[in-house]
Amino acid sequence: MNEDLNRRALLNAETVPPAACYTSRIQKGGALIEEMRELVRLWTDAPLAENKAEVIRMNPLNKATRARVVDVLNRIFVPRFIEGSIRESWKLLRPLEDLKASSAVVRPIYFWLTARAEPLVYDFCTDYLASRRRQGLYSVNVTEAAAWVASKSAQWSENVNIKVTRAILAALRDFGVLEGRARKTLSSPAVPLPSFAYIAFCLHQCGVASRNILDHPDWRLFLLDAAAVEHLLLEAHQLRLLEYQAAGSVVNLSFPVSTAKEYAHVVLGR
Repeated sequence: MNEDLNRRALLNAETVPPAACYTSRIQKGGALIEEMRELVRLWTDAPLAENKAEVIRMNPLNKATRARVVDVLNRIFVPRFIEGSIRESWKLLRPLEDLKASSAVVRPIYFWLTARAEPLVYDFCTDYLASRRRQGLYSVNVTEAAAWVASKSAQWSENVNIKVTRAILAALRDFGVLEGRARKTLSSPAVPLPSFAYIAFCLHQCGVASRNILDHPDWRLFLLDAAAVEHLLLEAHQLRLLEYQAAGSVVNLSFPVSTAKEYAHVVLGR
């Protein structure tokens, strides 16, 4: 695998995903964190068809039928980590997986890349959930959430809207954004510092200017405002994960290394 961050894969990461690309495919898998991690560990630079054929042959996900393996590949893994708004984003995760990073560290990064590839999930977090947090509302009601989904995707039936909404809420629970089973509430917006630093590194490498890092819309996925982002940058600076300096409108952000493979070692302290 190329040791570089794969800048070509990140060319579109500076902008947010287009809202016009809403799909209902979240119903097919939700978060599926462990399955996605297993596929990231196995994926190679071989052509897509070869990778898919090898996964189907091996069935590392232990699915009961070949059809289900194909479904996970075509509906979940490929759209999120091969063809998402950040192309070939599995390459951003692989260095962490090769170092056996903990679930606590990789989960927010899988969430970030999933949301980038699923515009409906992205907007649900950065619009609906972020708005509720600003209003001091921490409970998430399925009926109200489904009404928001319906307002964004009028072409779906009421039944599909409910199914999609429930799938989004379940995925966000698995990603740690929400808490609770039957009744869900917003969880703490805190992100582990290694995860935060790694995402900041990816954004910076893709061309997001230092002055735009604080206000980048992707942080709203974690319900972080600019003040919270700056606090985390200062913490990361103190631990020498990065260098952050701000004087008025002048902001300087830099990192000690230039590749994802190297930076995975930095954030994991290895």
